[in-house]
Amino acid sequence: MTSVPTHCPYCALQCATTLLPADRPGGVEVQPRGEGGLCRKGWTAAEVLTVPDRLTTPLVRNAAGELVAASWDFALDFVADRIRSLQASHGQDAVAVFGGGGLTNEKAYALGKFARVALRTSNVDYNGRFCMSSAAAATNRAFGIDRGLPFPLADLDGADAVLLVGSNIAETMPPAVSHLPADGGLLVVDPRRSATAALPGALHLQATPGTDLALVLALTHVVLQEGLADTSYLAARVDDADALYRSTAGWWPERAERVTGVPAATIRQAARVLAAAAPVHGGAGAFILTGRGAEQHSKGTDTVTACINLALALGLPGRLGSGYGCITGQGNGQGGREHGQKADQLPGYRSIADPAARAHVAAVWGVDPADLPGPGKSAVELINSLGTPGGPRAMFVHGSNLLVSAPNLASVRERLAALDLLVVADVVPSETALLADVVFPVTQWAEEDGTMTSLEGRVLRRKAAVAPPGEVRSDLHVFAGIASRLGCMAAFSTDPEEVFEELRLASAGGKADYSGITWERLDNEELFWPVPAVDHPGTPRLFADRFGTPDGRAHVVAVDHRPVADDLNAAAPMYLVTGRLLQHYQSGAQTRRVRELAEAEPEVYAEIHPRVAAQLGIADGRPVQLRTARGSMVLPARVTTDVRPDTVFVPFHYGGAGAVNELTNDVLDPVSRMPEFKACAVALSAAALPATGVPA
Repeated sequence: MTSVPTHCPYCALQCATTLLPADRPGGVEVQPRGEGGLCRKGWTAAEVLTVPDRLTTPLVRNAAGELVAASWDFALDFVADRIRSLQASHGQDAVAVFGGGGLTNEKAYALGKFARVALRTSNVDYNGRFCMSSAAAATNRAFGIDRGLPFPLADLDGADAVLLVGSNIAETMPPAVSHLPADGGLLVVDPRRSATAALPGALHLQATPGTDLALVLALTHVVLQEGLADTSYLAARVDDADALYRSTAGWWPERAERVTGVPAATIRQAARVLAAAAPVHGGAGAFILTGRGAEQHSKGTDTVTACINLALALGLPGRLGSGYGCITGQGNGQGGREHGQKADQLPGYRSIADPAARAHVAAVWGVDPADLPGPGKSAVELINSLGTPGGPRAMFVHGSNLLVSAPNLASVRERLAALDLLVVADVVPSETALLADVVFPVTQWAEEDGTMTSLEGRVLRRKAAVAPPGEVRSDLHVFAGIASRLGCMAAFSTDPEEVFEELRLASAGGKADYSGITWERLDNEELFWPVPAVDHPGTPRLFADRFGTPDGRAHVVAVDHRPVADDLNAAAPMYLVTGRLLQHYQSGAQTRRVRELAEAEPEVYAEIHPRVAAQLGIADGRPVQLRTARGSMVLPARVTTDVRPDTVFVPFHYGGAGAVNELTNDVLDPVSRMPEFKACAVALSAAALPATGVPA
């Protein structure tokens, strides 16, 4: 190894890096590549390659209940035998597969194929259901296409205004902050005074948790009632402009203030800043961007829809230097939702219920379309069905740590324990891996070749720099090994480039068309999907001429505000909200093992307002008990004015007794099937237990 160009393994920003040799076995040194920088997580990413408890051999649970080392052949034989027996007794859907938004495109594609061809089960979904599903549902019904940012991130550089709804990118993807406007052009909707809301010149709209939808309806009301809308754009590019007026007429700012807590004057100010930045009024451009804070609700799809409607009223989508976009979170959160991990999806962002799509993909796979299963259950519904009568008896988990990241963890733990077989592929002994019957040690970012797709729809090459340790293999080996043992005649290659070549064929003609992309082109070109031919330059910007709907127009969907499903009550008079920290990533399985990051934020905590702390007699650092309808936990208090007096904030990166998803609500958005992570009623009280007993 000399130097290897690749990308950071963490968020969907996928910062360009160069890997250099290091003076330890299996180690590398990470350096930023090009003009971009790295956040603290990116700089320390190489540490995860050589953590002391790295999984290096398959593990199988013995009769004594212990996970013990086994050979690959033994573990694969064991799993295949159990799958064969369970499906013989309970049918094909007795097995489920759960994927992850951090898997490469090749792994995500192979996982979906493995579920539907080798296992012939409809029970497949992935953790992106917890991240991107509400934005995906909203953009699909409005624009006909779901690509997180339908424009390059660099387009933000020239904008006069950016509205961020539920996104704290100063901590989740710090290098992206350089693209945000200064001098009063940044508008941040967040119940906390986050690092993003605290940026110089930002206007913070500190809404009550769960009221983003009402706030955006009020912003749109101001735009329409003050004559600030782009009426020519609406007439030419939108199907039902009148629906914008009808759905927002009742949301004057004073009413919205009573619901959201944001002053009416601030609402009007924010609307006018956005309008002044819009091209119709001579502005340099405006963007509206959403994140998980807006989307992880039982009305998340409608909240994103309201943001899209506001963008349409201002004439932003499809216009150079303006638009609506969703800030994808996971490293391959975009590509991971395009090629078959979702319960209702086939490669190329095709619907599994579409006969033409089934015929096309079945031909690539060499199977009869009639043999492909239909749509399956969404993530929470799939988890809730595990081990129940008629539900799955076995499950494969790839690239996900359900025992930290899923909502209502007591129920998740119960359902996983009810399985006859739990198979987990991971790089470290995560909380979920430690519960498994079989654990496969798999490669991670610097040990594998493949592709990732960034938040802006750009397909990127991931390149191997070091050999994996011990007996570590790719997830592709798991799929191929089980498929062959089950007698599946379809091909399952373990070569990621061969898998990508098949993905190209399967995606051809789909919304997310990768057929014109080759690894060689990616080494030399910037390619944004769709790329329908090898001589096609790619599509950095969507919607310039038409939207992806049948009539080419953006579709307005009228929406209205509704309260949080588990709203405040006499017994639980405050809101619990959850979120991320600068130092950690997702379930923390990786970052909690990096010394520098773990020392910076070693344990979970609860942010509470000084007024609440005084009322309850809780000093900073002392234990506070949080109780919701689903469970309780004791955490050290962090007293701060950054949260509203009616709000408690807890980061979600910690496991064990520090897993806040013990408390969160698994009620679902009716459209996206997203659970309501982001707001529920909670009761607070001073606790007798010492805060030092809380594990990290």
